[in-house]
Amino acid sequence: MSHITKGSPVTTTTPAPLSASTDSGRRAQEPPVPQTESEALASVENAEPVAVPTSRGMAHAVLSTLAQPRPLAREAAELGRTTARILRGTAEIAPAPRDKRFADATWSSNPGYRRLVQSYLALTGSLTRLVDAYEAGGADWREVEQARFVLNAFTSALAPTNTLVGNPAALKRAFETGGRSVLRGAGHMLHDLRHNGGLPAQTDRSAFTVGKDLGVTPGAVVHRSEVVELIEYAPTTARVRQRPLVIVPPPIGRFYFLDLRPGRSLVEYAVSRGLHVFMMSWRNPTRDQADWDLDTYAGAVVDSIGVAREITGSADVNTLGLCAGGQVMTTALNHLAATGDDRVHAAGYAVTLLDFSRRAPLGAFSGPRLLELARRNSRRRGVISAREMGSVFSWMRPDDLIFNYVVNQWLMGEDPPVFDILAWNADGTNLPARLHEQFLEIFGKNALVRPGAMRVLGSPVHLSRITVPTFVTGALTDHLTPWEGCYRTTQLLSGPSTFVLSYSGHIQSLVNPPGSPKAHYWTGGEPGPDPHAWRASAERHTGSWWEPWAEWMLERSGDEVPAPTAQGSAAHPPLEPAPGSYVLDRRPS
Repeated sequence: MSHITKGSPVTTTTPAPLSASTDSGRRAQEPPVPQTESEALASVENAEPVAVPTSRGMAHAVLSTLAQPRPLAREAAELGRTTARILRGTAEIAPAPRDKRFADATWSSNPGYRRLVQSYLALTGSLTRLVDAYEAGGADWREVEQARFVLNAFTSALAPTNTLVGNPAALKRAFETGGRSVLRGAGHMLHDLRHNGGLPAQTDRSAFTVGKDLGVTPGAVVHRSEVVELIEYAPTTARVRQRPLVIVPPPIGRFYFLDLRPGRSLVEYAVSRGLHVFMMSWRNPTRDQADWDLDTYAGAVVDSIGVAREITGSADVNTLGLCAGGQVMTTALNHLAATGDDRVHAAGYAVTLLDFSRRAPLGAFSGPRLLELARRNSRRRGVISAREMGSVFSWMRPDDLIFNYVVNQWLMGEDPPVFDILAWNADGTNLPARLHEQFLEIFGKNALVRPGAMRVLGSPVHLSRITVPTFVTGALTDHLTPWEGCYRTTQLLSGPSTFVLSYSGHIQSLVNPPGSPKAHYWTGGEPGPDPHAWRASAERHTGSWWEPWAEWMLERSGDEVPAPTAQGSAAHPPLEPAPGSYVLDRRPS
């Protein structure tokens, strides 16, 4: 598929670096700045609520890791011996083959630069082993993850490639351009310091316009409340299924990651399969909406279901919840089950965690002190901003999401890359303080799994009372919502469940149109308690999980009926064309 290539980053063709050595102790790195749409997708892992780390918490993590007398002494001695070998020129340390920060031939051919990278790798290896020792000593895994987060950010920032003198490729570019690349880079840096919170911009947002380039599947807003707009999409088939589909996106970020450009839109695909699709578009809250909570959002889900039923004349609907939207959807399903309301026939879950007991890098932000501070901060401000949450996700993968852009834009003087998914990722939304607080309770105390620990819409949450059929997906390399945790949903709910495992990361698994030769997924039998036992017997398929999901949904969507010729109804007339106002932050008239 063609895509915009304005400002794509420079790559340098160089001989392969020296082979990796266990002396370095550093993990292999992912490729740097996105060069393709697939890599751009892989660099986005947003849409989950987190606590924003503090300097006090980070200092505590570092001090706890370093306050290990024996491991610290051992690593200091080893680092001294390694440094001596580096100075003599006998050390065999080399960057990992996939670490493109050091792909330039100068790192292996120039003695000074070779010693510089070897010293850097020796230090990062020692710090990595200190964290491993901290974990082996019995530290709480959440404290270990926080230590990894801090030290990973520190070592990434310390890389010599982040400076002009320490980056041979940037120096060559400055020489080749007569210094113009340095001037352009300085301009980018000053702009980012003033307008992007001091972090390099990941994309040129001005290259895309929502409603013109993104979010363009035809439809109309057929319902608007203070909280949400509901979009009904126009059919593209002569007949549609009678039972509509209501999609619940996360209240973090805009819904149009599910409706990117044509050919990359889940909405477009679902409509093409004859599903009658409705999409919830959340309003971007300000501090005036600080008290919006799960009651507010789950109530909006129930209301949207009612609107879809009225417009289509169907007694019930199917739903699909994604990321944190799946958590909101679950509280609504729980309330409907508790009150004997059967207006939902079947439900889908995509990369949604309901059980947070499994270890994950997000555990770095789940310590009790950190969660309490996050609650106080969001209460004081009224919202937690998209920029704050986005910076946390960026620092979870600093090589990929921060310093690659530092190098390419600030040192090389390149323009920010242009990709639709990166434009969406930069178009964040806020979270109301009260909703953020409840998400942190779910995250830190595993409140959804503990029967009765939460009450939403007046109903205590008991996941086992949800008996509708479910289709559950996870993504193999998802660091935010590990697939084993997503699989756990099949055991928490009481209805029949189907699980499908996608091959990729968090957002990459959702923007996953059929047709990619690299895409694949696994299907298996009825999910049992052990996710790895399920995977061991699962069958691998080429293609996207969208395909088995659509087949599953079609089987549960009733008979075919003539497609409507217009959106809405007398009770819910069209208010404006899709993608509506809330996605653009315009207030309703």
